[in-house]
Order: sequence, then C-alpha cells, then structure tokens
Amino acid sequence: MITIPYLTALTTYFSYGLLFVFGQFRDFFRKIFDWWNSSNLQGYAPICLGLEDFYIRRLYLRIQDCFGRPIASAPDAWIDVVERYSNDYNKTLKRTTNVSRCLNLGSYNYLGFAAADEYCTPRVIESLKRFSPSTCSARADGGTTSLHEELEVCVANFVGKPAALVFGMGYATNSAILPVLIGKGGLIISDSLNHNSIVNGARGSGATVRVFQHNTPSHLDKVLREQIADGQPRSHRPWKKIIVVVEGIYSMEGEICKLPEIVAICKKYKAYVYLDEAHSIGAVGKTGRGVCELLGVDTADVDIMMGTFTKSFGSCGGYIAGSKELIKYLKYTCPAHLYATSISPPSAQQIISSIKVILGEDGSRRGAQKLARIRENSNFFRSELQKMGFEVLGDDDSPVMPIMLYNPAKIPAFSRECLKQNVAVVTVAFPATPLLLARARICISASHTKDDLLEALEVISRVGDLIGIKYFPAEAQKQEHEKDPHKVD
Repeated sequence: MITIPYLTALTTYFSYGLLFVFGQFRDFFRKIFDWWNSSNLQGYAPICLGLEDFYIRRLYLRIQDCFGRPIASAPDAWIDVVERYSNDYNKTLKRTTNVSRCLNLGSYNYLGFAAADEYCTPRVIESLKRFSPSTCSARADGGTTSLHEELEVCVANFVGKPAALVFGMGYATNSAILPVLIGKGGLIISDSLNHNSIVNGARGSGATVRVFQHNTPSHLDKVLREQIADGQPRSHRPWKKIIVVVEGIYSMEGEICKLPEIVAICKKYKAYVYLDEAHSIGAVGKTGRGVCELLGVDTADVDIMMGTFTKSFGSCGGYIAGSKELIKYLKYTCPAHLYATSISPPSAQQIISSIKVILGEDGSRRGAQKLARIRENSNFFRSELQKMGFEVLGDDDSPVMPIMLYNPAKIPAFSRECLKQNVAVVTVAFPATPLLLARARICISASHTKDDLLEALEVISRVGDLIGIKYFPAEAQKQEHEKDPHKVD
C-alpha cells in the first residue's frame, strides 16, 4: 500500500485541478468559436464527445512527446531514439533523421535476448528461410507447424505443467482465455491491481467479479468467505466455479505475489488459482522458472499458469499451461486459438532457443550467468535508488522498479531531462495508474553492465535533485552517516 505524503497529495490534487479548470476554459471558448464555423458532420453525432477525449486533448497532448518514442535499433542495453519535433504545441509530432544513443531503462528485455544472440539469432534466421515470416492461418486451420508443437512441449516442461497452448499475443491470452474458463454463475476474485488484460477478460466473461486488496491474503480470505456464504446474486445459489486471479510480478508495482499464502487460502475454499507470470517467468527463480520456483510453490497447486514471451524471451505471444484436459478443452473453445493467426515461426524459434540457453542446453553457462546478472543488477539498482532518497516500489529480485513522481508536472520533467542526458525511461500515469500515483517505471536487464547502471544512477540522481522527487532525503542522509560516522557537518 502506497502512503502519499500529505503535502505531495495536496499539491498533486491542486495541479490536476488547475489543468482541469484551464482545460474547461479552453473548451468553453472553443465551443464559442466553433459555433461560428459551419459543421461538416451533416447530421452525424461526434464520434468522440468532448468529455470522452478531454483528458487526451487537455492533459495528454501537452506531454505526448514523452510517450511512444520511436527507436531505430534493437531494444538492447543501449538504443537509438529517433528525435521528433512539433510545430503545433505537441498536437502532432514529426520524426527527424537524427537519433540519440540512449541507455535503455524502459524495455522488458530482462535477460537480453531481444538483441542479437550467438545461439538464438542464427536459428531464428534459419527458421525464417524454412517457414517464412507468418503462417497466414489460424492454429485450427493451417497455422500449426512442427515449431509450434515443439514450443508447446518445451514451455510445458519449462514451467512444470503437463501441457501448454501458445498464442500470438500476450494481451489476448488473458482477455480471450478468461471468458472461456468461466461464465455466468461463476465468480472471479481478482487482485485490485491486476493488469488491464485480466480486467477486460474478467468483464467479458459474464461472471461476477470481486476484487481483494492488492497482495493481501487476509482480505482475499475475507472476500472468499463472504462470497461463498452469500452465493450468487439474487438466487443465492452456490457458485458454479470460483477462480482467483493474481500476477507473479505486478507490472506497475514491481511487487512479487504472496503466492504461498494465496494458494493455501484457495485450497481452503476449493477455488482455482490463475497465475499471470508475464513479468516473472524467465526473470526470477534459480533457473528462471518464475515465482513458483522463487517462493517454493509446487506448480501442481497452481491450476492455470499464464505467461508471455515478450519479456524474458525476446519474442512475442503468450501461453497457457495446465492439465492435459484443460489444454484440450481450450483448443476446441478458445477464439484466440480458433480464429487468430498463430505465432510466427521465427518468433516460436526464438522462444525455443532462448529457453534452451536458460536451461544450459546450448552447451554453455550463459543462461545461469544471465539469471545471476539480472538478479544482481536489479537488487543493486533498487538499493542505490533507495539510498539516494527516491520512493521506489517493489521487492528484491524484481527487475521492475517504479520511482514515484506523483505530480503531473514532474512526469514530463523527469522524462525529458533524462532523455537530454541520454537515458531513456518510461513514465506511467493515469489511466494506467490511479490519478495521484504517477511514476517512472525502470526495467533492468541482464545486458546492462555495472558501468551502465552507475551512469544511469548518476543521471537519475541529478534529475531527481532538479525536479524534487527525492521524497525521503532524510533516510539517504542517515545511510550516508552510517557509512561515515566520523563525518562532521
């Protein structure tokens, strides 16, 4: 739970209020001027009403140069960011031919497989020559190759489940699977900070949805007990099915799920466990097998395991792993399997090859070295940020570390100042986070060297001093004093 300093909350509310008031004034005068101009709609209602796109027009467009920055290189430790400019106060951005070489702290390239790899890349190129870039067909038609079957066996063995099913898009894996697993008369209990793909999948299922306080097993126990006692709305019949949905590492918080406690509670109430390992599979655990390995949870106790290949494996798509009966059922019923184009063969080969490297099946120890490096880099970077006085969310071993910004003016300030000093960061604000909880989300990679991290820390520290986001400077000074007790001010 994030506790916002009172003064910070007050100034953040004031800043958003000021932006809202000025936006309303501008909208008012815009309506007056538009009234004099003839409308080209000719009877059509506006496709985007004023209030629906108010946030985009009056807040987002002011800082849209901080988002969607195009790059002209592989998302490795260093990237080429394409420079852009605007002649209309950020309403439109035009690309130039210039690029800036920047240290990459924004990509999900946790193990460094997104760049050229001595083992993976030659095999991906060979698969491209053999299979072409796309199957141009759904899995149920002509979109299943020998690579897809090999990949599913490889994934099932890697995560410790009897079977697996792969999809061409990670987001669609959640949003398409949940409506197949549960429907009307069922109950989904979701962590309050679950990813949008889970939220949309739960809404689309037709099941009753309840949330529990983020990563709080005691509240989950309370919600389960109350819902089982009450039963279905109106009829109060027993629920047909109950699924508890959690994430391994929460992408906006960097926190690791309290999986052992959650699994114990689900066993107690006979509820199924659905675990989204998008950010944890491949990135944590001694051999990269995710939070189950990290926290000592038997994978047999997790009924449905979901993950994506876009983070640790340097590819695209997602998977569902579970019992053979579950996977067989999904092959016959899931629209993402029946109608969507299958994952491209080169992407499938990239995943297979990267898993082999992680497991050491390439004949080297590079996989173990990458896992050790991502863990060391993450813990070192998080520790140093906290020593500097930043408010950093998340747990040790997590490669995701949000730095709290809060105030809307500090979102573009942090992003632009870091870019000026050749550090590319990702800032996140409403609606991806609650209105008051804007942040910069740092993602650490095994491809980062110690010098890279030290350079990034130096830049972030300077920018933090400049825009005033070191919310705990007293703690930083205390740690410095503990290091040097003889120092006299």
